[in-house]
Amino acid sequence: MNKKIASWCLFDFANSSYSAVIAATIFPVYYANHIVGNVDGSGDIWWGRAISLSMAFVAMASPFLGGIADYARIKKGMMMFFTLMCVLSVGLFSLLEKGMVVTGFFLIVLANIGMECGFVFYNAFLPEIAEQDIRGRVSAWGYGIGYLGSIISLFISLFFIKQGHIEAIWITVALFFSIFSVPAFIFLPKDSYGEKNILSSAMKGLINTIKHIRSIWFDPQKRRFLIAYFIYEDGVNTVIVFSSIFAATTLNFKSDELIFMYLIVQATALLGAFFLAKSIDIKGPKKIVQITLCLWISVTIAAFFANSKVFFVLIASIAGLGLGSLQAATRAFYSLFIPHGEEAKYFGVYNLVGKSSAIMGPIVFGFLSSFFKSQRPAVLSVAAFFIAGLVIISTVKSYKNSEIP
Repeated sequence: MNKKIASWCLFDFANSSYSAVIAATIFPVYYANHIVGNVDGSGDIWWGRAISLSMAFVAMASPFLGGIADYARIKKGMMMFFTLMCVLSVGLFSLLEKGMVVTGFFLIVLANIGMECGFVFYNAFLPEIAEQDIRGRVSAWGYGIGYLGSIISLFISLFFIKQGHIEAIWITVALFFSIFSVPAFIFLPKDSYGEKNILSSAMKGLINTIKHIRSIWFDPQKRRFLIAYFIYEDGVNTVIVFSSIFAATTLNFKSDELIFMYLIVQATALLGAFFLAKSIDIKGPKKIVQITLCLWISVTIAAFFANSKVFFVLIASIAGLGLGSLQAATRAFYSLFIPHGEEAKYFGVYNLVGKSSAIMGPIVFGFLSSFFKSQRPAVLSVAAFFIAGLVIISTVKSYKNSEIP
């Protein structure tokens, strides 16, 4: 593994602290239950609004930011800017107190925008650093090492919870993210600053991106892929955003139990990502996407019937086996469509689709939870996203290396 690939994977290790602690387990429950109060579902609604607003911004901005980055050749600079934005916002979480609903809301929005926009440019480096015949496994390595970062950051968080210093967790996450991002900022390919005038670059990127989106939409294979991805990624994002809140609210998980569950999920996700890494290149990414979607359909339906903590942890650990594999295989599958030199632009569109899907899911989950005064109908509805995505992705042509257009 060369320095570029290693540092690229290490960036996933770095940002996994945000994904695990802020987006998925501890902070959603802290914000919904402590900052807002979630007896009547208000915490779910406020958290859903924050995630949906941030994802809406990311979805709309990503293609144009990608176009600017391609024209100006400033992928690394853009990645650094948004990473810093996320790190600073998370650090400010330590100042939040009970009742600071609106302040927390805006900090969540800023942190999530920084994280997700930075990920656009991170993804765009994949075709540049990895040859096509190993791209699937490199994609999986990134997710696998990311899960290792999640495990470590959760153990650190568990220590602070036991010490009664939960606010220190947010500072720790900010430091973890920033420190382990440094190798990527050093070793990934440098910016070449092809267009000096950033305003001119932005206008060119805007015009070209509009044309680019139109050309993708009229390509039937790309269109089907993106529609399928839009639908099943909605399910994935909704599960990630609300799984810990469901466990805490419906099944009465305590903070340390949530962390224990998430540690198990991250461990099984790590195993799944590395176990199937080579299979993505050998069997093809489409096949792995189909297999893991079938797995997610099964575990989502099972979660609807979960009445015990042990059963829910078992379901979650099985889901973890397919989490990294689904995301890695999807990223590798999409990379097959990308012409050289247009990586950021293509992954901007990829992010537009993926994050647009995250707008509706959290709102639907929050609405159903509040309407039925139960989170179970909301959980069951997520299975429909995976089923529809599986049906559509099965119609997308699976290219061999020699057939890629």
